[in-house]
Amino acid sequence: MKKLIIHGDPGVRRDGVIEYDGEEYVLFSVDRQGDWHGPDRVQLWCTVGTEDEREAFEKREFVPHWLDTEGVEAEAVEVVRERGAA
Repeated sequence: MKKLIIHGDPGVRRDGVIEYDGEEYVLFSVDRQGDWHGPDRVQLWCTVGTEDEREAFEKREFVPHWLDTEGVEAEAVEVVRERGAA
C-alpha cells in the first residue's frame, strides 16, 4: 500500500483500477486537491494497493504518514477501470 499523487485527472475515482510502472493498483481512496486555489492542475491524492491489501485498508491496519509516497503525471497512469460498481 502507498500514497500516489497524480498530477492531473486521468478520470479515476474510488475503487477504480490503474496500471502504473508495470503494476496494477486498486484506488482505495481518492482526495481531489487544487480545484479552488491552485496549483494550475488538479491533483488526486490516492491511497493505492493490491486487492490483497483491501482488508488492511478498511480496518485501518496501517499508519498513513508512514506510507511511501510517489508523485506521477496523469499521462503515466493507464486507467484499467474508472471506478467501482455504483
